[in-house]
Amino acid sequence: MVSLCLNSLPLPPSSCPQKLTETSSSFSNGSIGTALKPIVVNGNPPTFVSAPGRRIVAVGDLHGDLDQARYALELAGVLSSDGQDLWTGEDAVLVQLGDVLDRGDGEIAILSLLRSLDIQAKAKGGAVFQVNGNHETMNVEGDFRYVESGAFDECADFLEYLNDYEYDWNEAFVRWCGVSRIWKDERKMSRNHWGPWNLVKRQKGVIARSVLFRPGGPLACELARHAVALKVNDWIFCHGGLLPHHVAYGIEKMNKEVSQWMRGLIEEDTNRNMPFIATKGYDSVVWNRLYSRDISDLADYQINQAKTLQALGAKAMVVGHTPQFSGANCEYNCSIWRIDVGMSSGVLNSRPEVLEIRDDKARVIRSKRNRFSELQMVDYI
Repeated sequence: MVSLCLNSLPLPPSSCPQKLTETSSSFSNGSIGTALKPIVVNGNPPTFVSAPGRRIVAVGDLHGDLDQARYALELAGVLSSDGQDLWTGEDAVLVQLGDVLDRGDGEIAILSLLRSLDIQAKAKGGAVFQVNGNHETMNVEGDFRYVESGAFDECADFLEYLNDYEYDWNEAFVRWCGVSRIWKDERKMSRNHWGPWNLVKRQKGVIARSVLFRPGGPLACELARHAVALKVNDWIFCHGGLLPHHVAYGIEKMNKEVSQWMRGLIEEDTNRNMPFIATKGYDSVVWNRLYSRDISDLADYQINQAKTLQALGAKAMVVGHTPQFSGANCEYNCSIWRIDVGMSSGVLNSRPEVLEIRDDKARVIRSKRNRFSELQMVDYI
């Protein structure tokens, strides 16, 4: 029996910075005479974003389905449909609400695509933001219960691919989306049906995932770039939902603590666990389903969301996490938008839907008969 350990795979050097610092950045399209002010980002990871005059589009849970992710982004008008993965959103702002990981085999490719689009968007005066969901925090914690076999294979392929790039992380990561299909096809062609060898390959995939996602690992550091709660203009974006005690604790503080944990910057001898208020418990930011369930008595929850929004000076909150069988919708006088439609083939395989926000007015864009040339738009505000 062949045995594997962490040292049996090459360990990439950490791409994490040694410490987190407060940041404020801005970027614009550089066009002469443009009426739009630059996008201003505060916090590390980004927490408060001022994006004057921008069209905002939000996409819910993707769960490792690269094809459905592309369909959703095309539907949102931010991704080319020619297979070149080009940003077509001009100066728009895209927000992805987490749960890119688990239940599908294209997770790293989706993360790569979003990073590539962010680079392209900034050159046009736009931006791409992600918030981490419970499946991101679970994987950094080492909880692989919902990982598909093909996702373990993608991790093994990606780690080998990094070796070919001599661990030039930024270039390798951005390019992975474009080449991942080739690696996947080659793997299928060379698949060996000899049982013991497949077991060894699976062990290799599990170890590769542990190397990539453990705190301080390359993909954990990539996730650490993103918040668990983000405010863009007057809108809050998070995976599960913010409650008053989260706001009292401080969303910038929560974001920083989760990021530090993912980067492996919390010393082991401090006896500090992963940030509980944001990542653990039924009422944590990434696990909260209180706003997403259809329940008869909404009074207490309406009070919660009203207090939360008032404390943050926000008009509405957009959440994912809980699939909406009837499609994206809003509650509490449309101050809470629920946009996880279970589009991944590993969940409901439903048709993609996205939320568009213009001038503080939101509408759901959904494909009609799965043809993106005909868009059915539903206005709620």
